[in-house]
Amino acid sequence: MEAEGPRPFSEEQFRAACRELDQPAPGAEGPWQLLVETMGVRIYRLYHESGLYEYKIFGGLADCPPKLCADVYMDLDFRKEWDQYVKELCEKTYDGEKVIYWEVKYPFPLSNRDYVYVRERREMDVDGRKIWVVLAQSVSVPQCPEKPGIIRVKSYKQSVAIESDGKAGSKVCMYYFDNPGGMIPSWLVNWAAKSGVPAFLKDIQKACLNYSKRT
Repeated sequence: MEAEGPRPFSEEQFRAACRELDQPAPGAEGPWQLLVETMGVRIYRLYHESGLYEYKIFGGLADCPPKLCADVYMDLDFRKEWDQYVKELCEKTYDGEKVIYWEVKYPFPLSNRDYVYVRERREMDVDGRKIWVVLAQSVSVPQCPEKPGIIRVKSYKQSVAIESDGKAGSKVCMYYFDNPGGMIPSWLVNWAAKSGVPAFLKDIQKACLNYSKRT
């Protein structure tokens, strides 16, 4: 288990992430809007009180079994090899609590962003279905202060639920929200949602194939 001591996430948060796998069309159930459907991925968004959007992503990863997919997603060192947007990524321990520090490259002339967050992975059994869930959220850690020239993302939340697609691959549902701060041009936000997310899933798919070769 990732977490030691008090758990940052509740049992209900993990079960809620599992339920998302059975809600493939959130737009039919409320204010979620279908933003784009591309490369076998559906991306929905919901207006957030901050003026930004929350996102739900539904897709599949062919030839990537769910446990392998979860292992790749959790492996920070390996992510530095396949994710071109990682500037720095490492796990640190403060007062017995494990936290992750992550600096993300942004295109010039925008400042890079960094995150300090906790995460936990669980393998859930839901009525005989095996579902791998990873939850993450930002935390404030005084020992990890903001750095000059880098904008700290103070509001970040993510959940990922993965299960078998009944063949050799996985079904994936991801919820995501962050407030990147600063002045982000709308074209970059749109690009990240419409192109960056499907490309990221393709990168994970490729990383899964490479991961099984190296272990």
